[in-house]
Amino acid sequence: MSTRQVSDSNDPVIENIGQLVEPMVKGEKPKDRWRIGTEHEKFVYCTNDHHAPGYDEPGGIKDLLLAMQEFGWQPVEEGGKVIAMSGSDGAISLEPAGQLELSGAPLENLHETCNETGRHLQQVKAIGEKTGKGFLGMGMWPDKTRAELPIMPKGRYQIMLDHMPRVGNLGLDMMLRTCTIQVNLDYASEADMAQKFRVGLALQPLATALFANSPFTEGKPNGYQSFRSHIWSDTDPHRTGMLPFVFEEGFGYQRYAEYMLDVPMYFVFRDGKYIDAAGLSFRDFLKGELSVLPGEKPTMSDWNDHLSTAFPEVRLKSFLEMRGADGGPWNRICALPAFWVGLLYDQTALDAAWDRVKGWTMEEREALRKGVPKLGLDTPIPNGQTLKDLAAEILDISSAGLTARNRLNSSGDNESGFLDPLREVVAKGKSPAAQLLERYHGEWDGDVSRIYDEMSF
Repeated sequence: MSTRQVSDSNDPVIENIGQLVEPMVKGEKPKDRWRIGTEHEKFVYCTNDHHAPGYDEPGGIKDLLLAMQEFGWQPVEEGGKVIAMSGSDGAISLEPAGQLELSGAPLENLHETCNETGRHLQQVKAIGEKTGKGFLGMGMWPDKTRAELPIMPKGRYQIMLDHMPRVGNLGLDMMLRTCTIQVNLDYASEADMAQKFRVGLALQPLATALFANSPFTEGKPNGYQSFRSHIWSDTDPHRTGMLPFVFEEGFGYQRYAEYMLDVPMYFVFRDGKYIDAAGLSFRDFLKGELSVLPGEKPTMSDWNDHLSTAFPEVRLKSFLEMRGADGGPWNRICALPAFWVGLLYDQTALDAAWDRVKGWTMEEREALRKGVPKLGLDTPIPNGQTLKDLAAEILDISSAGLTARNRLNSSGDNESGFLDPLREVVAKGKSPAAQLLERYHGEWDGDVSRIYDEMSF
């Protein structure tokens, strides 16, 4: 999640509803300026006993962050606490229970993305070897209860932790026990955004199946292939889901802004602190009637903060975020942006992908989203096939899009090789989670702790 440090005294006050689309309009870029921003989270554990380290314990999360200064990263503080690090490769930030996230820089091609990922993982592994820390690439903690996990000292997280149980049963699990891989992508125009949004939403269940990697809860199989994906279905219905209006005729920036106005607020940031506004209305804020700040109207920074508090399968800010994938090992971090860049950054591929899914009804899309956490690649699709059948076809479209981009590395290779981990999943016909479950019931003999040896970076 984004990290605010200071309030901006020059921040424009929102005087009319038309200003709400400004971040989206400003996101428009010509194709030669489209970039790739990859985010990936990982669980931190102590190698001696696998416990999740607290923030202040010796060698804990704070010390881990500060040790990154060895590689040129600079501390970011909130309330006198270091809660992130900034550097040329983007930002290293903390999720609520100490999950470590790299929010990568906007890069031109996937070769740069994978180099960035490699640098980051080599750096944290070097620090981990000195401090006895390991890093686990999974979609959900395989063995930890909520009570066993620490809480990081970020103001917005405490507000969310207090609010989550009021609106769903699994929101605390989302915050404390999950990790994801995401990619942020650009668009050229409102129409281009709408087509990419629709393709991204329609195919997000396929991404969930290909990256499904959260089959264990508290040491046992949980009955799901992506329990992380299931968690979102019972987190907060006001800010999650498949957004049916995106597929309606005329969808654009204004319609998304109207949706966001109906998403309840979490907080307002003032004077370096987060003010609890959980459940309140941004529409009231626009009228100067927010109970926690009576008479005050929102600024554009308040609106940008609010845009970051909805969690649909695809999210729009000044770029599009693809949000359906579980966390995973090194090679799948690079595969996720490759999958979406291939589909969305080449017009021929984008049109082919849309042709494949545009005939689905909203009921069929919702059924696909509902089925995939349990069934993974075996989830039925509208024509009687399964996601397993669709996956090979969509990967071919993505590969063709990456080949057409013709972004080559020093060896003359294009970007399509980054799809190889997904091709392997399709060839086996089993999601990563299904493969882990086979090992759990076989060679692991029911011992989920084996996952630390096999799924750590």
